[in-house]
Amino acid sequence: MDKQRLIFTDHIKEELKGVIESFSDADRLFILTDDHTQQLCWPLVEHIDALLKAEHISIPSGEDHKTLESVSHVWNELQRMGATRHSLMINLGGGLLTDLGGFAASTFKRGLRFVNVPTTLLAMVDASVGGKTGINFGGLKNEVGTFCTANCVVVAPIFLQTLDNENMLSGYAEMLKHSLLADPALWAETLNMQLPISASLLQRNVAVKQHIVAEDPTEQGLRKALNLGHTFGHAFEAMSFTTPHASLAHGYAVAYGLICELYLSAVKCGFPVDRMRQTVRFIHENYGHMSITCNDYPALLELMHHDKKNRGDSINATLLADIGDIRIDQTVSKQDVEDALDFYREGC
Repeated sequence: MDKQRLIFTDHIKEELKGVIESFSDADRLFILTDDHTQQLCWPLVEHIDALLKAEHISIPSGEDHKTLESVSHVWNELQRMGATRHSLMINLGGGLLTDLGGFAASTFKRGLRFVNVPTTLLAMVDASVGGKTGINFGGLKNEVGTFCTANCVVVAPIFLQTLDNENMLSGYAEMLKHSLLADPALWAETLNMQLPISASLLQRNVAVKQHIVAEDPTEQGLRKALNLGHTFGHAFEAMSFTTPHASLAHGYAVAYGLICELYLSAVKCGFPVDRMRQTVRFIHENYGHMSITCNDYPALLELMHHDKKNRGDSINATLLADIGDIRIDQTVSKQDVEDALDFYREGC
């Protein structure tokens, strides 16, 4: 699989105009936003001539709207406005929007073309790149989805100016994960967090994911490395959905998951303890913690048993023997999970 067409630009209007014009055979153009991106991000591109005839579709923002109902709304709107397999849809938004929009596009009439324009750091470095689409279902994160690569991804750092600190940190957690998968130099630079994020660091970080996805587009092997921090992280995130007004941002859940999985990496694979502690310290200082008790362990274990990486009844996780030394398909026992959760609680 070739690398996804990925454009970094400081000139979003000119670049997006050129991208749209490259699809000159598109019979209709649609743009998908949510409440937030309609208000904050659409004004940055709305005067592009190529978008003046675009049909607009909008969904409510928030993780609780990453649902089949929202996808159904998008399908209904595409159908109502006459979309065909020769149409083009632009997904302008964060990871939720690009995940859901990509899923809607990949399934409507068995697939229409789409372009992702990520507007959050999380979407720029992770969600919009790599061809995973999906929605939450049955209380589980990204339970239903497809592998379908966007025809193009346009990354414009200007959109980062619309983010609050929580959303910046949420995306930065995925950057931290990528640095752990890459090399000590990128990891050290990532721990020395400097805001605003340099274009160089952003591009090098995305390149980590691009390389892995190009090697294994449908997650049969190496791509499982990108799940580092997510076995525990998705469980933390899903459990937070059950508590009103306490839903975790995805990156925060991943950060907490990294604490648990780096602990298991040290115990089971020999990951250097000093590097583990440096990373955990960085997470504590920047992300705080999610309060859990021993009474939460059964629920978290149950959620982990539903993780897509599992085979049979075993819980699988990606662990590390060192920075860049990846161990996929590591079986994690009930005792391992409880020990890691103990470490997480004691460290927080």
